Amino acid sequence: MLTVTYTLNALLMIVLPIILAIVLVRRLKTRWSLLLWGALIFVVSQGIRLPLLYGLTALLAGRDIMSKEAAVIFNIVFLSVTAGIFEESGRWLGYRFLVRDARTWEDGVTYGAGHGGIEAIIFGGLAGLTVINMFLLQGMDLSTLPLSADQQAQTAASVAAFWSAPWYMTLLGAVERVFALCLHISLSVLVLQCFVRKNWLWWLAAIAWHGLGNIVGVGLAQAVGPVEAEVGLAVIAALSLAILFALRKQPAPAQPVEVVAS
Repeated sequence: MLTVTYTLNALLMIVLPIILAIVLVRRLKTRWSLLLWGALIFVVSQGIRLPLLYGLTALLAGRDIMSKEAAVIFNIVFLSVTAGIFEESGRWLGYRFLVRDARTWEDGVTYGAGHGGIEAIIFGGLAGLTVINMFLLQGMDLSTLPLSADQQAQTAASVAAFWSAPWYMTLLGAVERVFALCLHISLSVLVLQCFVRKNWLWWLAAIAWHGLGNIVGVGLAQAVGPVEAEVGLAVIAALSLAILFALRKQPAPAQPVEVVAS
């Protein structure tokens, strides 16, 4: 049973954003390249952010700068805010230099679907690899692996926990990606307002909303549990959709003032 649900979870994380992309391009009559640029922006932004985070982690390793509890809170906030800064700056740069003619609400939605879609596909691929590894480890004699006794015990505990999870927990990854897609699409439309409404404060709003969404998800997962975290993310997704459709009506371009000769 769990093999089926774990596999289904990984497949849904990969297939759902692809289906969404096809539907959006056809219904909104936008172009495929917006999806590809959105995906590229996500990959590049993370390609820059993650090495910096690893470097900072290595720099601070072994230093007791703050209490354990404070460190947990700091890490959640720092990781969430940096995700917002790097990804929303990436979106802005994409609008500014790569898709300079993408200025409609429909363009922003498609651009965001590419950004959030590639994230879902990457996580789906990683989830699939995890299922394969755990399936292989389940029937393996861990003593044959080049691991210490402590590592073997930890691996055995991880495998046992993986295969003893309630079935509904195994599908939370796909559920979370649906909520994340709602957030990503709203963020792309928020950043688009920098160009449509000529105000860079929309970029700050996108960073704040992105950071808050991550803080809610990660914070609730650590403080309460994964199911409660998904409930919190469902609220973020609903609010993201509200923001998205509130911004559907874009301001009309300024009309030239007609001068009447007297």
